Amino acid sequence: MDYQRTICTEASIRGVGLHTGSTVNLCFKPAVADHGIVFVRTDLPQQPRIPANISFLKERPRRTTIGVEKVEVHTVEHVMAALAGLGIDNIIIEMDGEELPGLDGSALPFLELLKKAAIREFPVPRRYFQPREALHLEEGDSSLMILPANEFRISYTMSYPNPRLKSQYASFVFTPDIFEREVAPSRTFCLQEEADALRKQGLGQGADYDNTVVIGPDGNAVNNILRFPDEFVRHKICDLIGDLYLLGQPIRGHVIGIKSGHPLNIKMLQKIRQIQERQQKAGVSAASRDFTDVPPLTVTEIQRILPHRYPFLLVDRILELKEDTYAVGIKNVSANEEFFNGHFPGRPVMPGVLIVEAMAQVAGVLILCKRTNLGKRAYFMCIDKVKFRRMVVPGDQLRMETSVLKLKSKTGQVYGRTFVGDKLVCEAELTFSLGD
Repeated sequence: MDYQRTICTEASIRGVGLHTGSTVNLCFKPAVADHGIVFVRTDLPQQPRIPANISFLKERPRRTTIGVEKVEVHTVEHVMAALAGLGIDNIIIEMDGEELPGLDGSALPFLELLKKAAIREFPVPRRYFQPREALHLEEGDSSLMILPANEFRISYTMSYPNPRLKSQYASFVFTPDIFEREVAPSRTFCLQEEADALRKQGLGQGADYDNTVVIGPDGNAVNNILRFPDEFVRHKICDLIGDLYLLGQPIRGHVIGIKSGHPLNIKMLQKIRQIQERQQKAGVSAASRDFTDVPPLTVTEIQRILPHRYPFLLVDRILELKEDTYAVGIKNVSANEEFFNGHFPGRPVMPGVLIVEAMAQVAGVLILCKRTNLGKRAYFMCIDKVKFRRMVVPGDQLRMETSVLKLKSKTGQVYGRTFVGDKLVCEAELTFSLGD
């Protein structure tokens, strides 16, 4: 069982806000159990307190802001990510300005300072948010989803319509060590012309080449060296972790983001809060449940649901299944697959259409296991937003993760992703017609 945490001693740091350009002094202080994370504006009369909670979110461009009435605290995402990474639930953060210091543009300086202050546990269990069903939001070509899981994983795809910002993908199951090593050092970034435009808008007044990775016209970092080849997507994950920690409790679930930013992250928090409020009004317990107790489906059981047979049955096992919500299946790609005889036989590669088909078959199990759909067939109506990320070759094991977007009596829409190990292979939205 995990227990609530705080720091043992006070710790201070000083720096300049990325957007305001103002110098601010920060002091972290221990707090008691169930206190939560609270910011205190010591520069104002009566020293107003602002809880780091979704209820106090303010919409501001290019940063995450919380506030009470007209008193605000800006750019909290990096320190919130550091607190999440260390599992700190209770702390007082005093500051004599309106924006947290940018430091080097990452969460790492905050994390290192908090580690020096030492961590102590209370004999009080942590309370997690663990979704009972898939949560999904979409705006334009950006989307954010949280799937039920027993661990906290984030998978993120970054893609901008600019050749200088190449598409990047990363996925991590989070532990304090993984966060510190793989995510916390990643820094905020922007295009050079974007930095100039932000300054004209009154933003980025404290940004420089030491706290922001600026991408020049040639696609390289200006006066800087990247800490990771995919540092940008790692920083998007860092921001997402910090934003989600404003829920007021850690999450157990698989978070999947595609081009998601602060506005969509905040909308997901608001959606979660609405769900929690409905549960409280209905008297429904929001306690965590275990998602490993769903018995796997063998190939024999899959054949009772799907009409497909060798050589076109492309699912070997269903690992996880929750009716109306999500399913996870695997396909072991053997060198003896019949399609390898004619598809680049000298250098065999699994056809992309068959990867989509394998993913669709997992989606078919998900849709057809619904009691009202037993005995029906699922036929393709539409395949949308298909992207292939890497080749699949003999010896690979495909892991297909599918979740319901919409499910009606005659149609079903599913979002699917296929992985080999932790590498994304393919993703798509699949729409089916349900018939006898």
